[in-house]
Amino acid sequence: MLDPFVRRFIRASLLWLGFGVVLGVWMALSPAAVAYRPAHVHANLLGFVSMMIFGVAYHVIPRFTGHPLHSRRAANAHVWIANAGLAAMVGGFILRVHAWSAGSALLGTGGTAEAIGAFLFIHNLWRTLDEPVRRPGALPTADRAAPRPPVRA
Repeated sequence: MLDPFVRRFIRASLLWLGFGVVLGVWMALSPAAVAYRPAHVHANLLGFVSMMIFGVAYHVIPRFTGHPLHSRRAANAHVWIANAGLAAMVGGFILRVHAWSAGSALLGTGGTAEAIGAFLFIHNLWRTLDEPVRRPGALPTADRAAPRPPVRA
């Protein structure tokens, strides 16, 4: 079973892929749209690739290590911060073509939010790797869920 934040990251990655593809097709059909290339690249790389990596990593790292995720609350915050930051960045890249200063301000805000999200991810997984393996039958803390048994196919 996927945690809600894992499902949100994977769905967000698919939405960003769709947006990036549409933007790419537009650039292919209209040479003037090449001005939006930075938005296209960020939608695909930070949107599709990074969001997919975040979602998959949050799902598999605790299972591979046998350690519970350090903070489910931080992972849930990360999904919202990362996607809001990326939306601001992509919007900033698009707006900057038409209004440089407003687009740059939006881009800076989005980039800062993206960095905060990335450091939340780094901290959360780093601490997960440092966690001692929980004894069978031990009670979870308030922020952590009890480990789930592996799903058999």
